[in-house]
Amino acid sequence: MDSTFHAGMRELQDRFDTRRLADRLDERMGRGTFTADDRAFIESRTMFFLASASADGRPDCSYKGGDPGFVQVVGDSELVFPSYDGNGMFRSLGNVLANPAVGLLFIDFDTPKRLRVNGQASIEDDTDALARFAGAQLVVRVRAGRIFPNCPRYIHKGGEPSIYVPRAGVVPPEPAWKSFPSLSDVLPGKTPTR
Repeated sequence: MDSTFHAGMRELQDRFDTRRLADRLDERMGRGTFTADDRAFIESRTMFFLASASADGRPDCSYKGGDPGFVQVVGDSELVFPSYDGNGMFRSLGNVLANPAVGLLFIDFDTPKRLRVNGQASIEDDTDALARFAGAQLVVRVRAGRIFPNCPRYIHKGGEPSIYVPRAGVVPPEPAWKSFPSLSDVLPGKTPTR
C-alpha cells in the first residue's frame, strides 16, 4: 500500500474499475513540490478551504479568505498563511495542534480550476512569522506531502451549475481529460451502477 491511496480508496477504485486511472493520474499529475504554475495559482487566490481533524479523527472544514497573496509559497514544498481574528473557537488551528494532517483546496470559480494540497501543518507565533502578514494572530505553515490538480468539471462557473452535473433526462458531456491519449488505456469500461 502506498501513501497516496489507503485501503478504503483502493476498495472503491477496484469496485468502479478506476485503480489504473487513479494510479495514472497520480503518476502524471501528483507531485510533492510546487511548480511555478502552482505558486502563481495559490498566490492569486483570495480564498481556500482548509480541512482538518481532531486527534480522534473528527473532521472540520473551514473557509479561509484574504487579499491575493495571503497564502504564500515559501519553499519547494511549503506554504504559509495567516490566521486572522475570528470567532475564537480555533476549530481548525486547535485541530492542527492535536493532529497536523490537513488538506487545502484552492478553487478558481471563473476558469474553472482547482488544486489540492495535502500535508502537515504547524503553527508559528514568532515575531518574524507574524510580521509577514498584517493583522495575523498566528501563522500556519504547511509542508506539502501531495499536491495535485483536480478535475474542475463540477465547479459552478460564475455561480451557475456545471454542465457536467448529472441530471434526470440529460446526458452530460464527457470532460476533456477523458479524451487525453495518456489516459485512454486506463479508463474504466462500463462504470458499475449503484
